Amino acid sequence: MPHHFIQPDNWAPAKGYANGVMTADGRLFIGGQIGWNEMQEFESDDFVAQMEQTLKNILQIVHTAGGKAEDITRLTWYVTSKREYLKRQSEVGAAYRSVLGKHFPAMTMVVISELIEDRAVIEIEATAVIPN
Repeated sequence: MPHHFIQPDNWAPAKGYANGVMTADGRLFIGGQIGWNEMQEFESDDFVAQMEQTLKNILQIVHTAGGKAEDITRLTWYVTSKREYLKRQSEVGAAYRSVLGKHFPAMTMVVISELIEDRAVIEIEATAVIPN
């Protein structure tokens, strides 16, 4: 089998996309995650709270695939407010480290006008390499 889908057991099913796709060689491609919980419900509209939940979602997918934070090789961030991100840099950094520690993979950040889910203020996609 060339690849298989990664879906944490306690999560609501993804509709029209896969949360994660693992290839036979251990590459894990994580679809854009947003700041909602495992039931696809937002608990906050706050930028930092959504960012932290988004990173937790990514890490849960990595864990489900058998990996750890250090296996994440790339993060691409899509944010709806450059101003909010810059204004709250210290909070962003603290929330990031609380989830991923001091692991800093290759990253890109793109500022966009909006996301598909109206309440979402951030979306992050990731790539990881899980050792066999």
